[in-house]
Amino acid sequence: MLLGAGLVGLGGALAGCSTAAVPYDADEAGAVEQPAEAAPSAMVMPSASAMPTRTRRAEVTGTVLANVREIPVGGGKIFAAERVVVTQPARGTYRAFSAVCTHVGCILNQISDGTINCPCHGSEFKITNGAVVTGPAPRPLPRKQIKIVDGKVVLL
Repeated sequence: MLLGAGLVGLGGALAGCSTAAVPYDADEAGAVEQPAEAAPSAMVMPSASAMPTRTRRAEVTGTVLANVREIPVGGGKIFAAERVVVTQPARGTYRAFSAVCTHVGCILNQISDGTINCPCHGSEFKITNGAVVTGPAPRPLPRKQIKIVDGKVVLL
């Protein structure tokens, strides 16, 4: 009984502090106008359908590697700590591969003339698809998943 009385008292206190909602009218074009009789301190709250729609950016989880401007066209950048290489074979086209050579596991260290190069035994891989250009590497570089979000390269 005391709990019910306390809640009624709390509800009355909150109602006394709230601002009354003022009805609004929408014309055929959907514009919302505040009625002339509304007090200047009154707040007009249009319905959700009359409110402008704001889109939220999709949240992408992953590791931000770089700004897209850091990845040169016709080249790329190696991220040794993440063991990934990101290339841009053509303007606006980004690829990502493992930065671990498929020969004996050395970390790739250079990108030049359209290839990603291994310092250990001279293997070279294409920046377009990770395919072996020059061995002894027996397999192409495995692809890695990336996404471009707000001008940033994100490793997924």
